[in-house]
Amino acid sequence: MNSFFKYFVLLLFSCTTHSIISISSQEKMKDYSEKAKIAREFCEKKGLNLNYCFLLDMQEHSGKNRFMVWDFKKDTVIYAFPVSHGCGSYPWAADFTKSSASFSNEDGSHLSSLGKYRIGERGVSQWGVKTKYLLHGYDETNSNALRRAIVFHSWEAVPDDAVFPQGTPEGWGCPAISNNNFKQIDEMIKKETVPLLMWMF
Repeated sequence: MNSFFKYFVLLLFSCTTHSIISISSQEKMKDYSEKAKIAREFCEKKGLNLNYCFLLDMQEHSGKNRFMVWDFKKDTVIYAFPVSHGCGSYPWAADFTKSSASFSNEDGSHLSSLGKYRIGERGVSQWGVKTKYLLHGYDETNSNALRRAIVFHSWEAVPDDAVFPQGTPEGWGCPAISNNNFKQIDEMIKKETVPLLMWMF
């Protein structure tokens, strides 16, 4: 009975600590309400999902929780976690540009592309949990996404939560999130019948 009580207290403490971390991360977050307003207007214009969108603040340090799931109905961020960006000419899987990322739409640049995307077809990936989503770029800054094989996928090297001042490992341009976070987002996307917007800015 005594050992069971200790286990229960430990379990309760673990759950409470995780909850505090989530709340703390959201309290320190910037105000994305104006971006969300623009995103909603864009979704209405393009016939995209009006329940959720993904806002990726790529100007933020890569070790921070800069991938946001915005709930249009609640008008707030409901999830936030790290996301990778492209390494460019720096070594793959390092974090040399964690606070100064560069962006490009050119094939072979190994850089991420800013702009608005439609989350497209679900398919098989060689990375992470072996699932990916095609990204269809709407802007001149990301129009080559499909040609460059820039997709949304998971990567075991990406952490579940913020690691600042360290950075998130950098890939070849895909917005990649952790396996655990991707599983959660994958379930969300599969439940929606209308494509979602991903906006990298």
